[in-house]
Amino acid sequence: MAATRARRRTIPQLLTPSVVPEAPPTAVANVEPAPAKPVRAPKLPFLLDFFPLETPDQTRLSAFYDALRRGKFRTTRCPNDHQLHWPPRVACPKCHTETLEWVELPTKGRIYAFSAVLAGAPLGMEADVPFVVGLVDLDGAPLRLFGRIVGRSWDACKIGDPVRFEPFEHDDGRFFYRFRVEP
Repeated sequence: MAATRARRRTIPQLLTPSVVPEAPPTAVANVEPAPAKPVRAPKLPFLLDFFPLETPDQTRLSAFYDALRRGKFRTTRCPNDHQLHWPPRVACPKCHTETLEWVELPTKGRIYAFSAVLAGAPLGMEADVPFVVGLVDLDGAPLRLFGRIVGRSWDACKIGDPVRFEPFEHDDGRFFYRFRVEP
């Protein structure tokens, strides 16, 4: 209880701006300013990081990311109602069971729709502009997935182009998926 009261006392201090008195001007002649420090690219805040954390202590879906590391494309299916889920889930949204099974997804599909990101990319993706994102219908599965599409410039992509699943590794070691247009 005492900790709660102490915390309540500090909250208004965090919300009110602090006033720092100005230092009196000093008379220093012929002093060169200190050299500027190099600017580093800011690390993205967690909420702006588009790629999830993947280890078992961070998510109950770590099996999905482990499969990506091995080049496998998997998702969950409910053994009770046989619903295929995308994205993979920890519980069935229909019957609420948490005993889902992992199943392999087809690795080939076709572009259903796409768009080019020509400007205004999300933080951390500005250097990739222009790039293509789109919806892909997987062959033999009742799923339409959203993802990045690589392997062809945005102005050469067409609806119906064949694509294949491709896992890729980020600079920090995390894995995710994208689709590569087949020749």
